[in-house]
Amino acid sequence: MTTPRIGFIGIGMMGHGMAKNLLAKGFTLTFKAHRNRANLADLLAAGAAEAGTPAAAAQAADIVFICVTGSPQVEDIVYGADGLLGAARKGLIVVDTSTAEPSSTTRIRADFAAKGVKFIDAPLARTPKEAEEGRLNTMVGADPEDFQVIEPVLKAFCENIFHVGPPGHGHVLKLVNNMMAMSFAACIAEAFAVAAKSGLDLKRLYDVVSVGGVNCGIFQMMTSKTLTDGSVDGFKFGIANAQKDLRYYTHLAETLPVSSFMGEAAHQSLIQAVNLGFGDRLIASLFEAQEKASNVKIIPR
Repeated sequence: MTTPRIGFIGIGMMGHGMAKNLLAKGFTLTFKAHRNRANLADLLAAGAAEAGTPAAAAQAADIVFICVTGSPQVEDIVYGADGLLGAARKGLIVVDTSTAEPSSTTRIRADFAAKGVKFIDAPLARTPKEAEEGRLNTMVGADPEDFQVIEPVLKAFCENIFHVGPPGHGHVLKLVNNMMAMSFAACIAEAFAVAAKSGLDLKRLYDVVSVGGVNCGIFQMMTSKTLTDGSVDGFKFGIANAQKDLRYYTHLAETLPVSSFMGEAAHQSLIQAVNLGFGDRLIASLFEAQEKASNVKIIPR
């Protein structure tokens, strides 16, 4: 299988760039749009074909990529009417690039294996900007021989490809990574609320942290644009998605079992932000949630 035919399910903010780069690298692509139909014209113009169902996308492909929000959406694509499991055939490979719950991934993998289908987890890092540029990162859970098959395809839209272990380890690593990122973000938002309430100059706080050991990429994405121009779009990840990821993480920790004091605290911070009406905002809007919860001003306006 030198040039596999590609099926793609979920042409959203990330999926569009991935599909565009697959086409640019010469892969035959058949896609099933998920919700948004506003960004399909250039894919069709570049030679992609549109399938009406997940099953139809699989029938026209050797490797099918799924790029949706999380486990409920993946399960619907696999088990739903005209889903992938019904179209399963020996030799098909399905790659889940979503951030999913490991227990769901395990069940889906077993059901596909019974039909001779390999199910690989390859969740993504970075943003839609890097997706359009073909510069995503991915962490792949797969047997070595399966990784060798899909790695050349992943190179079409990924800059860094990590084979992190056997099937399932990609989704576990992504949840651990996101737990750390979201815990940093929640901690930063709370710290700035306390600093603001005390009357501390937040720009001085930023200056000191930026040259010390606490400085990190998350800190800069959260604060640099917010403090200079009041923007809350520096960390391009949604609060509702982060809440979902932390729910998956805390469930994973519980089932191992491992105590998760930090993960639970970050999860509750995200739940509070969603309940305060910021679920559709980006992560730096945790500052706005803190402003509303604590009656304090953090963001210059």
